[in-house]
Amino acid sequence: MSNTITLDLDAALGHTSTPARRWRALGWALAPWALPAVLFALWWVGCERGWIAPQILPPPVRVYATFVDLVQSGDLLHNTLVSLQRVFCGFVAGTLGGFLLGSALGLSRSFEAYVLPAFNALVQIPVLGWLPFLLLLVGVGEPLKYILIAHAALVPVTLSTLQGFRGAPVTLDEAARVFGYTRWQRIVHVVLPSAVPTLATGVRLAFTKAWLALVVVELVASSEGLGYLIVYGRQLFQLDLVMAAVVVVGAIGFAINRALDALERRLRRGMPSAFR
Repeated sequence: MSNTITLDLDAALGHTSTPARRWRALGWALAPWALPAVLFALWWVGCERGWIAPQILPPPVRVYATFVDLVQSGDLLHNTLVSLQRVFCGFVAGTLGGFLLGSALGLSRSFEAYVLPAFNALVQIPVLGWLPFLLLLVGVGEPLKYILIAHAALVPVTLSTLQGFRGAPVTLDEAARVFGYTRWQRIVHVVLPSAVPTLATGVRLAFTKAWLALVVVELVASSEGLGYLIVYGRQLFQLDLVMAAVVVVGAIGFAINRALDALERRLRRGMPSAFR
């Protein structure tokens, strides 16, 4: 009798059993994969039933076979490493530059008044808009790709750093002043810790922008890299090669984005509650 009363009380309070919670957690974990699974099923069925011509959209089996050939020949590894090197160098340079510029904007109202309006005007120009100008300055070599990727990463890091510095808790800053903290000590112990969550989000967004800029630059001016594989497949009308390269680009970008997201959550958990 008491067990029945306990179960009724748990149900009334909304407490579900452990198996039910596990199934619900599994459902939430699988929910993001529902749409990709439906699209893949439509792709498979459409190719099998002849709804789409294989010259326009090759079947998944053919794309998989092309992917295996790329892995076995070493072309996929080579072009992937080239792309990762480019995006890493550009991303690091853009992130460091954005942090320094955002810090200067956030710490100096005078510097912000002179620089921020021009910065906001320049960032409205898309990455491809700078391409003809940079082609005249640096040519079609690796510096062109590094500059454009760094530019893509610099913008979100600069703005997030500025927002993070300006969003420091006023009460903590006033308390630091009462305890006699110098300006540098307030920056290190109050401003920087409070800016970490916003800065982490900006870094994650910066990588997304840098990865997209990498693919765009390699599509336009490159003889190596994953973007080049896409262009090469399009020129030869080998859409199975195009699809295989697109899947690799999406998978790598997704994996790195999830890793940065996990790192951001870990940073937030490790911070004091006052700065979260």
